[in-house]
Amino acid sequence: MSDALNRLVEIVAKLRSPQGCPWDREQNHKSLLSGFLDEMYEFFEAVDENDTYKMKEELGDLLLQVVFHAQLGTESNRFTLDDVANDISEKLIRRHPHVFADTKVSSSREVLHNWEAIKKSEKGKEHRKSLVDDIPAALPALFRAEKVQRRVAKVGFDWKDVRPALDKVEEEFSEFREAVLSGDNEHASEELGDIIFALVNVARHHSISAEDALRFTTRKFERRFRYIESKVEESGKTIYQTSFEEMDRLWEESKNIVG
Repeated sequence: MSDALNRLVEIVAKLRSPQGCPWDREQNHKSLLSGFLDEMYEFFEAVDENDTYKMKEELGDLLLQVVFHAQLGTESNRFTLDDVANDISEKLIRRHPHVFADTKVSSSREVLHNWEAIKKSEKGKEHRKSLVDDIPAALPALFRAEKVQRRVAKVGFDWKDVRPALDKVEEEFSEFREAVLSGDNEHASEELGDIIFALVNVARHHSISAEDALRFTTRKFERRFRYIESKVEESGKTIYQTSFEEMDRLWEESKNIVG
């Protein structure tokens, strides 16, 4: 390992030692999970903003999470950081026989096909009965929907073009509208899920990440609402004293000011 990575490993080990930090000594794999997730999304944001400094910083935070979990593994004699690095190295070599062996491929589609076949034959994966068995249930819903769709598309369970997918969106929206107007909230909830799933499918056909698209739109909404708040504050009122009509006018104005 490089001196910099060795230094980080030593720092984390020191933090976990009897002479280290009380907070760090109290942590375990489970208690660190929310922080791991937070750091990952902060890196997403840094990439969205194309902020080089922030990307470097957030990758450092993610690396800390990996090293911390490896330290916990070392302390419990379960695995070390070297074990983690060796395992992923072996996996990359094993799943890229077209690079590290004599397998021939002519397209990225063949690469993905081979990847799935190799993955299914690996130790620990023998129990997988379905193509979608190993997709984590804890993934964000939009991202997981796209991952499920991509996985089944690899075996041909997919429309050849986007038009039937668009028709499906219209069909699902009609069913959702009917459920809402009937007052059947349980049915409406199910139909809303069907609409979102169908929209993810349309997005996938055009190589659009539904997760990224919704994140972008939410940030756009926040930007415009902050504009409304700032203009209301300038007027000497509070947001609670402002009518919907006035806020809507400022909303339309914000589109040209903050995008």
